[in-house]
Order: sequence, then structure tokens, then C-alpha cells
Amino acid sequence: MIQVEIKKRSRVPGVMITQYVKELPRGKTTPDFSRKPITLTVQEGKVAIFKAMVSGDPTPTVTWARNKGDTSDPEKYKTRYNERTREHALEILNVQVDQADTYKCFATNPFGKAVCTAALSVFSVGFKKKKTDGQTNDPEDFRKMLKKTNTVKKRKEKPKKEGEIDPKFWELMLSAKKADYERICHEFGITDFRWMLKQLNLKKKEKEDEQAKVVQNIDNMKQIEVKTSGRAEFEFDMKLKDQNSNMYLYKNGEMIDYGDGTDDSSKHNMKKTGDKYKFSINNLDLDDSGLYQVDVEDVNIFSTTLAIPDVEFDGMLKDAKVVEGQDAVFEGVFSGPVPQITWCANDISLEHGDKYNITVSEDKLSHRLVVKNCSQEDKGVYTAIAGIKSSRATLAVDEDPNARGKSRGGAMDGAGDLARRLAEEQARVQREKDEAARSGKGTDGSGDGADGHDGTDGHDGTDGRGDAADGRGDGVDGRGDEGDGHGGLGLGDGSGGNATGKYERGGEGTEGSGEGGKGSGTGLGADGSAVGSGGDGTVIIIHSNAFVPDDKVHFASGLSDKNALRGKPAELVCKLNTDKIDGVWYKDGKKLTSKDGVVISKDGCTHKLIIKNCNDSDAGLYHFEVNGRKTEAMVKVGDLPEFDPDALQKFSNPVIVKAGQSASFKMAFPPQASLEIKWFKKGSELHDGGSVKVVKESNHSRLQMKDCLRSDTGQIKIQLKNSFGSIEALSSLIVLDKPGPPRGPLEVNESTSAVLELKWNPPKDDGGSAVTNYIIERQQVGQSTWKKIGDISANHLTFRDRSVSLGKRYIYRIYAENLEGISEAMESEKIMAGSLMFPGPPSPPKVVSAFKNCINLTWTPPETDGGNTILGYQLEKCKKDTNQWVTLNPVSEPIKALKYAVKDVSEGSEYEFRVTAINMSGAGEHSAPSVMVCAKNPNMKPHFKDPEDFMVVRSGYSIRIKIDYEATPPPDITWLKNGEPVSPWNKIIHSDGTCTLVVPSSKYDDSGVYTIVAKNTMGQASFDIEVRVTDEPKPPGPVELEQVVYGKVIIKWGLSPDHERDDRLHYMVEEHNSNARIWRTIADHLLCTTYTTSIQPGQEYHFKVYAKNDMGLSDPSDSPTWGVNSNKVVAPSTVPPVISLERPPSILVPLKYHTPPKGYQCYMTCAVRGCPSPYIAWYHNGICINSDKNYYITNAFGVCSMYILRVRPEDSGEYKVVAVNSFGKAECSSTLKVKAFPYPATGGGAETQG
Repeated sequence: MIQVEIKKRSRVPGVMITQYVKELPRGKTTPDFSRKPITLTVQEGKVAIFKAMVSGDPTPTVTWARNKGDTSDPEKYKTRYNERTREHALEILNVQVDQADTYKCFATNPFGKAVCTAALSVFSVGFKKKKTDGQTNDPEDFRKMLKKTNTVKKRKEKPKKEGEIDPKFWELMLSAKKADYERICHEFGITDFRWMLKQLNLKKKEKEDEQAKVVQNIDNMKQIEVKTSGRAEFEFDMKLKDQNSNMYLYKNGEMIDYGDGTDDSSKHNMKKTGDKYKFSINNLDLDDSGLYQVDVEDVNIFSTTLAIPDVEFDGMLKDAKVVEGQDAVFEGVFSGPVPQITWCANDISLEHGDKYNITVSEDKLSHRLVVKNCSQEDKGVYTAIAGIKSSRATLAVDEDPNARGKSRGGAMDGAGDLARRLAEEQARVQREKDEAARSGKGTDGSGDGADGHDGTDGHDGTDGRGDAADGRGDGVDGRGDEGDGHGGLGLGDGSGGNATGKYERGGEGTEGSGEGGKGSGTGLGADGSAVGSGGDGTVIIIHSNAFVPDDKVHFASGLSDKNALRGKPAELVCKLNTDKIDGVWYKDGKKLTSKDGVVISKDGCTHKLIIKNCNDSDAGLYHFEVNGRKTEAMVKVGDLPEFDPDALQKFSNPVIVKAGQSASFKMAFPPQASLEIKWFKKGSELHDGGSVKVVKESNHSRLQMKDCLRSDTGQIKIQLKNSFGSIEALSSLIVLDKPGPPRGPLEVNESTSAVLELKWNPPKDDGGSAVTNYIIERQQVGQSTWKKIGDISANHLTFRDRSVSLGKRYIYRIYAENLEGISEAMESEKIMAGSLMFPGPPSPPKVVSAFKNCINLTWTPPETDGGNTILGYQLEKCKKDTNQWVTLNPVSEPIKALKYAVKDVSEGSEYEFRVTAINMSGAGEHSAPSVMVCAKNPNMKPHFKDPEDFMVVRSGYSIRIKIDYEATPPPDITWLKNGEPVSPWNKIIHSDGTCTLVVPSSKYDDSGVYTIVAKNTMGQASFDIEVRVTDEPKPPGPVELEQVVYGKVIIKWGLSPDHERDDRLHYMVEEHNSNARIWRTIADHLLCTTYTTSIQPGQEYHFKVYAKNDMGLSDPSDSPTWGVNSNKVVAPSTVPPVISLERPPSILVPLKYHTPPKGYQCYMTCAVRGCPSPYIAWYHNGICINSDKNYYITNAFGVCSMYILRVRPEDSGEYKVVAVNSFGKAECSSTLKVKAFPYPATGGGAETQG
């Protein structure tokens, strides 16, 4: 495989793709980003996450990098991939300021690489001192440093409270323009704009009240901006109440000195002009970035941020040249993201608006300025400034030739109209003269013709004057020097006095107008005439060599300049206002006749001159003259543009490329003067820019179209144009791409229980390459997977799916495929195989039982299943006195069984129910409704649910007997002890279906048989619970050993002190011999005080006797040693004495005070130490709660914990922990206060600990 590097542009802006192979294999693609990472701004210490989604075949490998560092440290950077969302992520933990950078994401596979960038901006909370460089100096050096150290005044900052927004944010917003609100909020991570604006208005009022203490008013605030001179400036207008007030300038909270602007070497300056204060920062560098604030005394007046990005220009601005009325575009590209830059025109900053369109690309790398509707005032130098970097370019604006006055030839097209107006004006002037002569009054006037525009070396005609001495106004003379140009038309003012007509000869003329004076006059130049009148002050200029014009003859239309093709005929035409006069034709001042190779004709008022076969000698200045008047035109002879024949033949062949590739067209032609070249695609002109590049040279032109799309397919035309005409050459561009999707809708020709036949139409666009085959996929409704079921040739537009099941619905996708790839899918609606056959109605639901929170129903299947298996049932309910049936389960989740427990009922309400069977076709007919049933419990005799009949409680602990019962109506409950009513000091707690008897701080005499008696109208029930109050037994008396029979030993011991009062007390004996070396139980449940056991001669025996009851074992009573070594003298031990760690209990961490809301969890802990490990007892208001099931109590290596799942008001009180061992006792206590909660707590509420 040949390795190349082909640069491609992604459809996602800001992504660059490099292709490694010249031709991609079929079905393979280069990597690309379907979603690229976005620029982030996060707070220092937080987590930043860049996310990206990539595409490509094979699947690309994604890696991350940064411009000014590496991302290999796993403690700082973690990469991960989410298979469900297909997102690649770079997670930056505990973001620091030095991690602010431009990050790159690479997607790579064997066929190419895609890369995009995203910036990370980090802002810190508050102001931090700069770190020292860590160098050590000797004391002498420190003394020198201390001598040179200046005290830096810190700005008084408002303390930032936990969870509040940085005060710097509000200071910036209070001084910013509304257009900058969004940018500042983005920098500080503010997303709730409605709340922000509300708070901002409040803070504005607070700041205005605070500023009113030191200033009268402040306005015209301009944020800091970098100028083209490299200096940063900000300014505002302010009127101080006290002119002697101190003004301070701070940078990042530290006060800095500033000059008065007279010394250019000063870094910071403040120049005051009247009430205007202008602050400037000279010689900018990266360290000048920061927050600048101006305070008067201790009141903040203005805040602004200077951001100087550390970037370079990757793409400088380029000079632009446009025609008036067109838009000019300047674009700068940076090496890293820049959120905002400054644009200047002739050193004046620009803002986005109607005149200027300022945009920034999504990746913040490309900034564009569009100058709309350019005029001459827009030309000059334009500058893009990003911090300390800038780029300049010039804008040249040429005059629009279409906006100029008509050329001389164009003006002559309206010569007839001008002549008519001239004749009318002359007639009116003559009438005024005649009237003035008859009345004995002279009329003088003057007309001033405006200059003709764009004339070439034109000169003014001299005045035409008329004196009124004898009662007549006559135009005396008119003079005009001929220039190089030709006459134009001007309209000007008329005024009393001498009649003056002024005109100018120029290449092109435009009209002007003015209001007339009182007189009129006529001035004649050497090559024209001017008439001024008092009526409308109009001066009309028309070119004629006649200096004594005939008022009755004038041109209705004059000659027009002619560009004649060599070898072709040319015709000059003019028209008089009369057909009774013949004129004379001249060429270059020489009179023409038919003998000169021309045809001269007259048709009424129209006079024609025809040149049969034009050649170079026929070029010249032609004019037609009649009665002292003339009209003229210039004839030029030339050829049409022409193409190079070989290039034209090659150009006619179509250009075929694949989508994404570039197409190129070239046309050669001989060098020709004044040639205009244009390229067209589908009739629309193409201009250089974007993906289109147009090259125009003197002998050829090229058109290149990058990243072609299928929609670019069409006719390509080149046009060559000069003053003699234009020629065109045609070619075509064919862009090959994957076809469009097949056309729908998808038709079903046949639908049975086993076959679905589908039909579709071919794609509207085959992608420029014939469709080779169609691919069919299927998905069963309710499933998520798609299965390929067919791949058929392109000459078939139908497909039979034979693997369907009756009643099931399917969705199909049809793809068209050609040599370039596979189209998008045409997706069908849901299609069912076969016809719908619904089941019949089941039997009406039958009520099995009804309770206040549940109604149990059953029913039988329908008689007919519609030919399909019954999938389940749908149940509905209807409340009495309503007509609304409510479904209890959706059709997609049918009830499988023939019974159902309806729990969505309200106690005391009446309901009826109906059921529907469901098969593959859907839900069938409803059953008849059930009988009306009320949701309430049935009357029943009291019944106890799984009670315990025996309970052992440690002495001192509370007795809690909890009994669950069922009864309707609720019963009356009585508690008895040994057949007598319980003491009134005992507490009885009733709840729904539960009754609890509580005996606080139990004693031995609380033991007995407790009886609960429940009675209602349906009957009575009782239950006995034996309660035994006891404690751990005391150890038995001394143990003695006696041997009466060889091989047998009688073990005797004294009674335990608890023997008489605990009838369940018994004894247990353990044995230890010298062979086994372990203790084993040899007797248990002994009610006597002797036990005989077998022994072996030659072994030593030890015995332990325990007293045992329901609470456990007592401490053991040890026997003397029995065996061969019982009389042996014990040798003195050489083992060093053992240090004892035994100690009494002590409290390391006491309990804490708790105030949880009602219904919340409570977790109380303390830490206890002691050796041996102490016994821990918990007390609530003096009552031991160790055995209370409402409390979960643990002891893990001295950490004692008590947990209450949901606290109740009765849980309030004093809680005490008592730790006891053989060396002493320790205790600690605290208080639990349960607060009332404003609304019911839900499961999993908040937890209190301590």
C-alpha cells in the first residue's frame, strides 16, 4: 500500500483529516469526529472532562495530548470509553492553573488520522500570593532585600462565603456592557441567567448608593481594549464630590502606581481631561493580564479584565480589494483558542452591527470580520489584535463602473429626447423675448450647466450673455475649448442679469438639476450648446458643430458608439424630427458617399449608414450633420474572444471524481486585451473563495473545486468576454457517490401468515454510478436488533420474506448499493404478517376476596382464541358513579395468570372490573363487568399472626411484647399477668394491627405468664406468652474431686447463688487432659451437683463447672489438678514476669447531642477502652434497650454504635452507655431531641451521625 498524506476537510468545523492512502478500499473510511470536544472554563480544584465521539471503519483509536505538556500522568489525567454512549472522555482531576492549555484529540486508523482541538481555561477563587522560587539566601542578602522592599497595599476584598459566587464576577458585571454579559457568565460558569440578572439589578442599586458617597455621577464606561499602538486603554467619565479624593488603581487586588501620562516610560498612566479619566498600560506583555480596578477612597468605581492570550497568528490577514457595494472579508487564524479579539479600522475599534459582522468559529481559532456594502469611506488599514499580537491588511475600494453616468455613446441614445427638450426650451425663450419686446422690457437670464462627470480633459464653455438695452435679450456668443473627451449633459440654475450657459466636455456625463432664476439665456460652445431659462433653470447640452441651429430641426435620436466584428456588417442609425431634410455622413471629418463602400439610406425620418464588411480601416469617428446640427459616434473594429482549439476539445470531456475529492478544469486561449473571464456552475457564477479556487492568467484560466459533493454534479461553463462580445465553452462535472435511498412508500403486495412480499422504487439519484444490488433488513416490533434477510440484484424491486409469523409486526429497511457505497435506508412503517384475528371475551371477573387495600379476582379464558395462542389478559376497573374505565396493565405487559390482586383501590370505594384477552393480533373483546365490590376488610374474629410464646429478658432491661393481629372490626385488647390485669405502670402501645406491652426496667418478679385478650363483635381470642426475667448466673461453688472406684472420678461442686430463684438453671462440665490439651464439654443440662467421669492413669486432668441459664454461662469454677503430677514439686520458673495490660473501662469518645427531624435516621456512636473488653449496656431514660428490637446496637473493637431507622417523638430523651469489666465501670450520656418535620419523610431520608 502506497503511503501518502492527503489533507481533507471534515464536515464538522475545526476538524482536520489526513488520509494515508490514495484510494480507500471499498466500505472503509478515514477517521472523523461526529462530535468534537468543546472549550471548557472550570474553577481551580474542580474536575474537567473533554468528551468526543468518533467514526470510521476500522474503528479509530483515540488518544489525547496537550500543547505545553503531556497527559501521561495517570494521577492527573484519566481516559475512558463509554460503550453505551460511544463517548471517549479525557478526565482531568483536581484541575490546576498550570493545566490551562490547548488539548488535542487524535482519532487514528490504518487509513488516516483526524485531529481537533479544545481549550481549557482555569480560574482561581480569590487572589493568591505568588510562590517564591525556592532559592535560599544568606542573612546579608535578606537584609539587602528588606531594604529595597516596598509595602504593597492590598485592596480590601469582601470575604467569599462558602458556596457563594466569586465577588470578582459581580464587580466585572457591574462595569460591563450588556453585550459582554454572556461571555463573562461563561468564564465563571454561571448558567442561571434569569437569577443572575435579578441579582445584578440589586447589586447595581447597592453600588450606586455606595458610589454616591464619593462621586456625583459616572458614565461612558469603556472596557479595557488593546489599541493598534500596542497600548491597552480603558476610560470613563466621572465627577467627584471632593476633588481631593484619593484614587487608587489595583491589579489582581494589589495597588499599583501610575503616572499622569506625560512620561512615556511609565508602565501605567492616568490622563485626566475635564471629567474624562483615561487609564493606559504601555509595553504590554503576558504578565499584564489580570483584573484592573479603580477605587475612589474605599469605593469601587470601575472593574475590567485584560486577557492576553499566549497565541500566534497561524493565518495573517490578507489585503482585500472590492468594488463599491460589495462586502470585504478579513480572516485571522490563531495557534490556540481565543474567545475574543479587537478589530480596528484606521486605528478605530469596531463593533458588531449593521455595518460590521464579527464572527468567531466554534473552536475559537478563526476570527472573521465582514465589512458590508463597501464605499470609498471604508478603505484603509484594518487590524486584528489578540493581546500583544496583531495583524494588518489594507482594503482598497474601486468605483463601481455601473454607478457612473452613461458613456458618451449611451448618452447619445437619448439624444433625440435631449434635442426635443432643447427645441422646446429655445421656443420658450423666443416667446419670452417676443413678449418682452412687445411690452418694451428686456429679459436677461443665465443658465449654469453643471460639470459633466468623469470627463477626460474637458474644458468649460464660456458664457453666453444677453443685454437688455433695447428691450431684447440676445445670446451674444458662446465659446468652448475642445478637450480630449466628449460632451456631457448638465442641468443648472438660471439667474437674472446676463444669460450664461456653461458646459463641460467629458468622457461620460451625468445629469444635475437646479432651480431656475428669472431669466433665460443661451450659450454656444465650439462643440455644443447650452440653454438656460428662468422657468426651471435648465441647461441642456448637446454636441453639434452648428453654431446657428435651426429651431425647427432637431434629432429625435442620435448616433451610438459601435463595436463591430471584423468581417461582419455594422449599422449606424439616427432619427430626425422631420423627413423633409437630408443630411450628410462624415468619417473622421471626410464626407462619405456610396462610392466609399458604404450604404447610405433614408427611411422617413430615419437615416442609416451600413458598413457591409468591416475591417480595420473602417474604424473611426462618424457623424451625421444636418442644418448645422450633428450627432456623432465612434466605430471600433475587432474580434470576439477565442479559445485554444486543443484545449476546447479537451475541456468538452466531462470530469468525473468521487465525493470528497477535488475537481479541476483548465481552458487555454490566446492572450487578448480587456478580457473578462467568468466561470459558472449550473448557471450560477463561481467566485474565488472557500472550496472554490479560480485562477485567471493572460493565456489560461483554471477552476478548482475542493471536497466535491454529489450536489456539485452539473454543467460547468467558462465565458470569455470583451467589448465585441462573448463566447462560452461547456463541460460537465460528475461526482460519484453512494446512491440515495430507495423511494417509497414501501408497498405490500402480499401478506399471509407465512409470507410478506414487499415492493419499492429505485433511488431518485443513483450517485452517478448504476445501482448494483439492494440490501433488506428486518426488525420485529418490540425487539432492538436488526437482521439482514436479503441481498438482491438491482433488476429486482420486490422481495418475499418467508420467515414471518402470523400476527407479528415487522419494520423493514431497504438500502441501495453501488460501486461507491451503501445508501441511507428507506424505513417502512410497522407491517403485520397475515390478517388480524382477535380472541373472544373471557368470562366476567369473579371476586374471590376483598380487603381495604386489595381485591382478589379470577376469571376463565375465552371460548375462541382467534387462531393464536392467548398471550395474556388486560384488566380494567371502573369506580362506582363514574363511566371511566382505567387499565391496570398495558397491552404490552399482559397478565399471564387467570387471577390478579388489584391493589390500586381506595378503602371504602366500590368498583367493578372487566377483562380482555390478548393474542398476537392484539386485544380482543371486553368481558362483561363483574359485580360491584367494596374495598374493605371482611368482618372476622381476632386472630394473632405468628406470635412468640416464650421470652427471656435480662434483668434491668425493658420487656417489650409485640403482638400482630387481624380483626374486623378493630378489637378491644386487654393484657393480663398470671391471670390478673397488668400494672398501670406498664405501657400499652396500639398501632394498625399491632399491640405492644412495655414493662420498663424489668425485675426478677416481673417473670410470669402474660396473656393478651382481643375481643370484637365476631368473637374473642387470647394468647399466652411466658416471660422470664433473669441475668447471667453466678458461678457454682468450689469444685472437689473424689475417687472411689479405680478409673472413675466423682466431680462435686457447690450450688450457684442463683439456684433457688432460677428454676431453669443447670450446670455444664468441661474437661482438659494432658494428652488432648483442649477443653471439651463432658456434661450439660445437669440439675444435680455431682458428675462421675472416666479417667486414664498417667494423665493429668483439670475440670471446670459452669452455671447456665437462658442468658448464658457463668464464670467457671475450676477444680484442682488430678493425676500423676498432682504431688510433684514445682520447679521455680525462669520465665520473666508477665506485664498485665488489664485496666478498668474508660470513654475515649463520648456521645454527641442529636436533633434529627421526625422520620429521619439517627446514628449514635462512642468509643470505649478497657481490658478485658468491657460489657456495654445502652439505656434510654434509664431503661436498658440492649434487647429492644427497635434499636440496632453493635460493638466493633470498642466502637459502640446504636442505630434508629426512623426516629419518633417518643425516642427523645437521655441515652447512656455503661461499660463494665472486672476492674471497674465507665459511662457517658447525651440527649436526643426529635424535631417536628413540616412534611412526611420518605424512605431513605437524611441520616444524623455522631
